[in-house]
Amino acid sequence: MKKTSSWLTAAISATTAAAALALASSHALAADPVTFGMMTESTGPSSEAGIYQANGAKLALDEINKAGGVLGHQLVLRNEDNQSTNPGSVLAISKLTSAGNLSALIATVRSTQIQAISPTVLRARLPIMVGGTDVGLTHANNPWIFRARPNDGYSAKVIADYGVNTLKLKKWAIVHSTDAFGNGGEKALTEALKAAGITPVIVQGFTSNSQDFTPIVLAVKNSGADIVATYIANSTDVAIFGKQLRQLGVKSAWIGSPSVSTATAMQLAGDALYGSYSIADFAPDSSPEAKAYAQKYRAAYKIEPDFYSAWAYDSVNLLALAIKNANSTKPDDIAKALRAIKGYKGVEGTYTFDANGDGLHGYNIVKNDNGKIEFVKHIDFAQ
Repeated sequence: MKKTSSWLTAAISATTAAAALALASSHALAADPVTFGMMTESTGPSSEAGIYQANGAKLALDEINKAGGVLGHQLVLRNEDNQSTNPGSVLAISKLTSAGNLSALIATVRSTQIQAISPTVLRARLPIMVGGTDVGLTHANNPWIFRARPNDGYSAKVIADYGVNTLKLKKWAIVHSTDAFGNGGEKALTEALKAAGITPVIVQGFTSNSQDFTPIVLAVKNSGADIVATYIANSTDVAIFGKQLRQLGVKSAWIGSPSVSTATAMQLAGDALYGSYSIADFAPDSSPEAKAYAQKYRAAYKIEPDFYSAWAYDSVNLLALAIKNANSTKPDDIAKALRAIKGYKGVEGTYTFDANGDGLHGYNIVKNDNGKIEFVKHIDFAQ
C-alpha cells in the first residue's frame, strides 16, 4: 500500500509525483485547507485507469487553487492506492476516513469496489463522488453516494436505441464481464432490448483479466449475431477480446460500454476496434466544455484524455461548487448542496442531481473512425 500524501501520488512519473509531494509539504497549502480523500488504482491490473483519474483530479485541483481556492481555502487531495482490488479499496477508504479532517471523498469507476466500500462510507458520513455505473450503487440506501457519470440504466437504453433504430440490427449477442458492472449492464441491456421486441441470440459472461476469449468468440460466431454488444469493465479485456473477435473472422457490428473507446483499449487493440461504436460519457467534441478540457489535458500530459480523467476532473469541480454554494466545508452541507446542483455544465455533460444522487442522465454515441473517436450524437433522458 502506498503511503498517504497530501497531493497526488498517482502521477504519470515518479518525478512528477515527487515534485507534487514536495510542493504540498513545503506550502502546507495555506491555513485550514479543505481536504478531499481519493482512492485510485495506482497499482494492479487497472493502474492505467488510475493514472488518468489522478491526472484529471490534479488538473481541476490546480485550476481551482490558482484561482484562489474555495471560500478562501486551498484544496488538497489525499490519495490512497487501492491496488485495483475490493479488499484494497476497503483498506484505502478506511485509512482515509480514519485519518480524519476530510470534507469529501472520491472513489473509482469500479462498481464492485464501490459496493465494497459503501458500508465504510455510510459510517463515515462523508459525501463521495463515484464513477461506477451499476444502477444499484445510488439505490442502496446510502445518501452519501453521488455519481459523476451516467448509470447503466441510461447506457443500456442508448445502446439499444442506436443499435435497433439507427443501425437497424436485430440479432444481438451480449458479452459481459461477470462483475457488478458487467452483470448490471447485461441485465439492463436485455431489458432495454426486450422493450424493443428483441431477445438476444446469445449472452456470454467472462471473468475480468481473461486472456483467452476463443470459446466466447466462436459461440458468438456460430450464433449468427449481426451485432455484438459488450459491457466489459477493463480496457485491456476489451483489447484482447477485440483482437480475437476479428482474428476469428467475426465481422458483426460492435457497440459497447465506454471501455470500447478508451485511449488504452484503442492503443492496445489497434485496427481491431476500427468501425466500432461506443457509448461515451466523455467525448472531446460533444460540447465546448469537453473540447476545452481536452485541449488543457493534452497540453498538461501530452496524451489524449478519456472518461477516466474526465469524471475525476468534474468530481473535484462539483465538490468545489457544492462548498461554494453551501458556504460551508462541512460534509452534511456539501451533500445537501450537491443534491441541489442543477444545470452545471461539466466536461462529461450537464449535471442535474436527482434524489438518488445521479448527476447525469444520458450518453454520447461515438465511433472509432480508423483510430480517431468521432462524436455521433447525444441521447439524454433528463426530466
